[in-house]
Amino acid sequence: MFFSFISCGQDLESKKKTLNIETGAQQTKLYLKLLKAKNVAVVANQTSVIFKKNNTHTHLVDSLLHLKINITTVFSPEHGFRGKADASEKVADGKDSKTGLPIISLYGKNKKPTKEQLKAIDILVFDIQDVGVRFYTYISTLHYVMEACAEVGIPLIVFDRPNPNGHYIDGPTLEIEHKSFVGMHPVPLVYGMTIGEYAHMINGELWLKNNVTCNLTVIPLKNYTHQSSYSLPIRPSPNLPNDIAINLYPSLGFFEGTTINAGRGTENQFQQYGAPFFLENDFSYTPHPNFGSKYPKHNNKLCYGVYLKNIERLNYVNMEWLVDAYKKTPKSETFFGATFTVHAGNTLLENQLKNGLSAKEIQNSWHPKIEVFKQIRKKYLLYK
Repeated sequence: MFFSFISCGQDLESKKKTLNIETGAQQTKLYLKLLKAKNVAVVANQTSVIFKKNNTHTHLVDSLLHLKINITTVFSPEHGFRGKADASEKVADGKDSKTGLPIISLYGKNKKPTKEQLKAIDILVFDIQDVGVRFYTYISTLHYVMEACAEVGIPLIVFDRPNPNGHYIDGPTLEIEHKSFVGMHPVPLVYGMTIGEYAHMINGELWLKNNVTCNLTVIPLKNYTHQSSYSLPIRPSPNLPNDIAINLYPSLGFFEGTTINAGRGTENQFQQYGAPFFLENDFSYTPHPNFGSKYPKHNNKLCYGVYLKNIERLNYVNMEWLVDAYKKTPKSETFFGATFTVHAGNTLLENQLKNGLSAKEIQNSWHPKIEVFKQIRKKYLLYK
């Protein structure tokens, strides 16, 4: 197999619930007939695995090759095929050492497959674990893959996977003038959809360039609802190591566009935040380069901050921490970075912080656009 098993950390009850859910990749009877005698490309990373009843797994590419499916190419998203590259780190093309398959990066020279790269491909499979947050770039990769397939007339099959943040909808809605690779669509920060449902929405809302639509098939989940508790058995990216980080990511991800360290360079990524210029308190840490963060903010500097690993599971985007950090930052320090607006999806959030709005006031301002989105979302749901 290509990858080692990287646990996100599960209690016994979570493991039972996770094992009851069957991913799209496991529904082989539904898709093998679509792939037979075809030249197949796969968009995949370390999360693209098929789980077995004996608590083992095999990588999707290994499984398809074993089943005599002719895979010609593997495309990889941000963080690479093995999921080891830093956030925003460009990933080069390569070749898999075991199978010899060419690996084409969609986070290097191009983010969208080119016509030349799709030239000899009959059908494309997309199987990547998402976490249900707008600025998590796998849905942007999905968009460009759908667009490329539509433009050259290649069918796309999306193997659906559970959304660990699928139990709620919240956060600021992106304004299209602030579209970027960390937010391409006018959706709330947390949109409460699986990646298969999201693919249907991209098609149905005509979000692809020139209003093209993709020949799309979604292989659905079994035994899943949006209220299902799902613990990811494999970390979806280097800095989301466990269930707590994945749940806190929507709230702490805003710090990516600020001068505040959100745990990168520690073993508690997205489970704490701090800075050297915060007032001294009982909690401190020092970021150092590590897996997934070669150049963490405030590298080798003592940071004072807030520890969040004991927080109960959230069902909303918590603005208290962003407001807290903004207030603690001295006027002599620059709080907002170049990417804050694209992470927020608008300029309003920065102005709200500058104008001293409370966390509750900021959160309440999102509700009208969330209600509009819920009506759009309803058209594309595959699960209750």
